[in-house]
Amino acid sequence: MMETSYKDHWENVFSTKAEDEVSWFQPYPTTSMEFVDLFNLPLAANIIDIGGGDSHFVDALLDKGFHNVYVLDISANAIERARQRLGERAKKVHWIVSDVTSFVPPVQFDFWHDRAAFHFLTTEDKISRYVSIAEYSIKKGGYLILGTFSENGPKKCSGLEIRQYSEATMSERFESSFNRIKCITEDHPTPFNTIHNFLFCSFRRK
Repeated sequence: MMETSYKDHWENVFSTKAEDEVSWFQPYPTTSMEFVDLFNLPLAANIIDIGGGDSHFVDALLDKGFHNVYVLDISANAIERARQRLGERAKKVHWIVSDVTSFVPPVQFDFWHDRAAFHFLTTEDKISRYVSIAEYSIKKGGYLILGTFSENGPKKCSGLEIRQYSEATMSERFESSFNRIKCITEDHPTPFNTIHNFLFCSFRRK
């Protein structure tokens, strides 16, 4: 899929579907917040949510008192929906409309979070660019948290092909610059009464 049509795809999704009409919706990002708590981040930490869309992860971070929060998504519609939901609190967030594979970070990050964006990259070129940008963007000692469909998860999402990961294949992608901390699997119940099996892995920048 060409980059322009890929962006158009996501603009259409976020302009035509309510937040609970997409499979990845969750009212509270329990697993993601457990990783935040695990690493005991200072409230001034630079945190970015990659492919954040209109996820409620940003709400949970603001509720905790974090005040250097960035949300990146390819869809301007997704960003606008999140801003509208947050109201005045949206002014506390740095919003970035960009394809992650062409992202130029304004700061280095203490915590890079990605739930269900990385697995949409299916070509070696795109995957390598993502890894390189993450390596450059995350501080030494900073954390990378990735959530993708596992090998027991779906092979497509939102009509697009995805790439499934195991603990071994995900670790292999990042091992040159990151030390793996831990991986877990999680069954995510969708709004359509189906189950999607996710793999979450956490890493620390060498």
